[in-house]
Amino acid sequence: TYDLIGHAEGPQLPASLTLTSFSEQLIGLLDHLGEPSAALVGFSLGGMINRRAALDHPERVAALAILNSPHERDPEAQRIVEERAALSVSEGPAANLEETLERWFTPEFLASRPEIIEGIRSRILANDREAYGRCREVLAGGVKELVRPEPGIAKPSLVMTCEQDSGSTPAMSQAIAVDVPGSEVAIVPGLRHMGLVEQPPLSTAPLLTFLERTLR
Repeated sequence: TYDLIGHAEGPQLPASLTLTSFSEQLIGLLDHLGEPSAALVGFSLGGMINRRAALDHPERVAALAILNSPHERDPEAQRIVEERAALSVSEGPAANLEETLERWFTPEFLASRPEIIEGIRSRILANDREAYGRCREVLAGGVKELVRPEPGIAKPSLVMTCEQDSGSTPAMSQAIAVDVPGSEVAIVPGLRHMGLVEQPPLSTAPLLTFLERTLR
């Protein structure tokens, strides 16, 4: 794990922030560590970053795990995501925060684990205002460059999301799998976007099985 551009101790924001900015940061990290290649596990925006890295630097990628990551949206969904990003730019991390938490967690978890929800709320609000808004712009717009790429991604891949993830839907995971031939798809039942936090073993078990089988 590492700090993304604009977050914590990560690099400062460049004048122009794109999905490639994040991909190049990741490859720079591999250079710094002296790692010729690695299995890249990315959640949400991270699943976009590792796909961009695999497209730009295939020789540096041993395998991909693409978790709860968006793909091509219909025009209405794309409009809504872009509007949310614009609101984050103008109003900061607090914009739509409660609505976001409801998209991320099931009602039962929101009601039963307020201490976890408060911790996540606090972490979101602690983000740098400009960095948060610009990252959400990349999350909204960067998907378009990942759809039906030529040449495509030819790496062992696991594509996983949760059954009730409204922003990274099971249909999106299936579409990603079409763009990454031979990839595996796993759908975690019953959970929303942050299923990895709500019930970790349901995501980590298939992830570890994939990595152990692929990298042995």
